[in-house]
Amino acid sequence: MLMHAAENETSPASLLRCPELLAPAGHWDCAKAAVENGADAIYFGLDRFNARMRAQNFTEADLPQLMEFLHRRGVKGYVTLNTLIFQAELAEAEQYLRTIIAAGVDAAIVQDIGICRLIRHLSPDFPIHASTQMTITSAAGVEFAQTIGCQLVVLARECSIKEINKIQQQIAEKNVSLPLEVFVHGALCVAYSGQCLTSESLGGRSANRGECAQACRMPYELISDGQVIDLGNAGDNRKYLLSPQDLAGLDVLPELVKTGVSSLKIEGRLKSPEYVANVTRVYREALDRA
Repeated sequence: MLMHAAENETSPASLLRCPELLAPAGHWDCAKAAVENGADAIYFGLDRFNARMRAQNFTEADLPQLMEFLHRRGVKGYVTLNTLIFQAELAEAEQYLRTIIAAGVDAAIVQDIGICRLIRHLSPDFPIHASTQMTITSAAGVEFAQTIGCQLVVLARECSIKEINKIQQQIAEKNVSLPLEVFVHGALCVAYSGQCLTSESLGGRSANRGECAQACRMPYELISDGQVIDLGNAGDNRKYLLSPQDLAGLDVLPELVKTGVSSLKIEGRLKSPEYVANVTRVYREALDRA
């Protein structure tokens, strides 16, 4: 029997894989909420070297039980080791990494290039994800991440769909086969992801050390040529001059899937279990439809 040529062709759309849905977990209840509402993977921090030190976080002792809980349910777990590490802390960071690798963690999300090299010193193949704090916004950045041993790149949150497509095209032309991950929902920094120095300059709390005080979330006065500009009533959102509107990717989810990114990440390790459950479920359902 002859088949019509059109029926035998594989369309580009049919080659696309559904991206992984990656949810935040600031503590056990959030991890359970993410898993029960359809997350393919969760990301979480330990009590050192993670960019959300104000979260409840997990401990090294929690790791075996947590990873067993996740893997029994077919869910991956990624540790955020996404702060800058000082030289005096390298011995402790190495001990952390040995524990993480031994516990069966699926990947470490890393900002510090030195930590990438330390991981490769400890293990030839333990997965490294280049954190959004690396502020990778180009194909050249993706190539660099590959040279330091990364197996996935989390693009900077500021990248548009057009820019994501451009990066995908350029790395394909250079035969760089590194999966890309993008943030799909949640807070958006006023500076390049994680690189804001406002918190440190105002109060000595560095965002790159996990201690951001979120100064961008506060209301401010606007002064121009010595005159205070009227921004409306105290409750008016216009007073939040440094706080960008949060990301919300539901309306463009089909377009994001078409970019070929391998993972969609929900921000929110400081959020409640109810938030994690609701947002994860909404994106799970939307992804399944897409």
